[in-house]
Amino acid sequence: MIMFASAITDFAQFERCAVPGLKRVAEDDSVVLAHRSIGSVFRNYNFILGEARKRDDLEALVLIHQDAELIDPDFCQTIRAELRDPAVALIGCAGSVGARSIAWWEGGVSWAAFDHRFEEFHGGDLEAMTFDRDEIPTYVATGEVDSIDGFVMVLSPWAIHEVEFDETMGDLHGYDFDVCCQVRTAGKKVVTADFRAIHHHSLEVISDPGGWKDSYIRLIEKWEGKVPNVRLPDDLKMHSLRSEADAAYNRARVNMFQHKIDALDDLVKDMESSTSWRLTRPFRAIGRLLRRPRRHKQSI
Repeated sequence: MIMFASAITDFAQFERCAVPGLKRVAEDDSVVLAHRSIGSVFRNYNFILGEARKRDDLEALVLIHQDAELIDPDFCQTIRAELRDPAVALIGCAGSVGARSIAWWEGGVSWAAFDHRFEEFHGGDLEAMTFDRDEIPTYVATGEVDSIDGFVMVLSPWAIHEVEFDETMGDLHGYDFDVCCQVRTAGKKVVTADFRAIHHHSLEVISDPGGWKDSYIRLIEKWEGKVPNVRLPDDLKMHSLRSEADAAYNRARVNMFQHKIDALDDLVKDMESSTSWRLTRPFRAIGRLLRRPRRHKQSI
């Protein structure tokens, strides 16, 4: 039996985004735990782990954000296929190799099968590189990674009983990177799988920059030298850990700003190609003429 669980701060968002996906993928015997948030995401997920550990019939625990929607009806079969390998402990739909911090996307992203759906600019979608199965690049593939994106995260029975979410690391950020490090140091695998999801999320990817940077630093300090690639910068005089966190945050903001520009461009193109835009073109021309400043002749 597979258990699905969310830590919820906004039940309206959970009903709008997550519930349709859960109805789509859940099996007759699946358990869905809609847990009202009791603090940090670390604390909430530890509570959910406690509930999962009370059951001895779990094949997997799926931790899903309240704004995440699973869209593959064969999700459970896909997860079971991955868990046939007893070394697999964590599964996600996006991940990278060489990740050295909570900015997992700065590693070599090897799979990303999700759609980022936003409401700004009247709404739109930003497809990740492997969301469309008809256009998957040849250089990406599912398989073992160093870190996954935790907006949908599947835990094996081993992981349910052996990992803990470190509540000293912050309130919201880095829980996924931390458990990935725990799994890897225990000799287990973190993998990506071919299931798709929609992340209903603002274009402002990091809403708490101060908390994000603090978690970034704490987790590098925690895991430095314990897992490959996680280390302090070689030259602390030229590149402090704080400035590195700032740089990673700013790169994420720049990338999302470009997505905002692209979304606005698409909106303008759609508007200008519409029938109403073409029909009102003469009236806009008249309006520009009426608004044009008039030159007054000077009297002699």
